[in-house]
Formats: sequence, C-alpha cells, structure tokens
Amino acid sequence: MPKPATFTFREPRVGDMAWIAHRHGVLYAAEYGWDATFEAMVAEIAADFIKTRDPSCERCWIAESDGAVVGSATVVREDAETAKLRMVYVEPEMRGSGLGRALVNEAIAYARQMGYRRMTLWTNSVLVAARRIYETSGFELIKAEPHHSYGHDLIGEYWAREL
Repeated sequence: MPKPATFTFREPRVGDMAWIAHRHGVLYAAEYGWDATFEAMVAEIAADFIKTRDPSCERCWIAESDGAVVGSATVVREDAETAKLRMVYVEPEMRGSGLGRALVNEAIAYARQMGYRRMTLWTNSVLVAARRIYETSGFELIKAEPHHSYGHDLIGEYWAREL
C-alpha cells in the first residue's frame, strides 16, 4: 500500500511566484490544451502580488512535499470585506491527497482571521475537481459566462461564500 502523501505550507520565497506561473502554464497546457496566454495571466497575477501585496491582509501558501513545491493558494484583498482566492494549484502526483482541500481550508481560515466577511473566486467550468472542492467548502456559484480565452471557448464561473 502506498505511503500517504504528506505536505507542509510555507511563505513564498524568491522564485516561487514564477514557479507557480510556470507550473500553471505547463499543467493546463498538458491537461486542457490551454495556450501560453493562460501562463501570462497567472504570471501577471503573481507579479501583482509581489509588487502590491499588503502583508497585513494578503497571503500566499506554498505547499511542499519531500522538499518539492507541490501546490499553492493565495488570498488577496478585493475590498474591505471581501477576500479573493487565487492561484490554487496542485501537482498531479498530489491530487487525491487532500492537499487542494487543505489549501482552500487554510485560505478560508486566514480570511476569517483577517476579518473578511466574504470570499470570492473565479474559475472555469472544465476544472471539475477544483469546483468540487470549492462547492464542498461552502462556495456557491454566483454567475457563469462564456468567454474565449487560452485558445478555447470556456465557461468562466464566479463563486462566493460568506465567512
């Protein structure tokens, strides 16, 4: 029987945000056929986080297992009462380990601790496993709209939950 995966969370270090953009790009290209514009979008979000992060109310978690980066999640301020969950990803070998749910739970707990009253996120309908985590973590689908991005016709979804 395989050993259960273990993971720890830490603050980002130099290079981690570029790694997050890189891994998003590589994984989503391999799994969904998305083009480099997706990686560019994630890189812009990561760069904005580095440049404008308010450490009093925004945070990023880097997940590690056996010394390797295996996932991430970020909480940013949308407004005084609303946190936004961004850049959640889990490496394929860690899927099913509970890491995705742990990242989302950590982000929710942090947002509560910071005094946010609501949390939002944006995703795409094809990301079924992520959507399942969001839904079972109390998020509700608020709005869905078609868009053409990353070389594909997709359905973008806006989710929210009260904290």
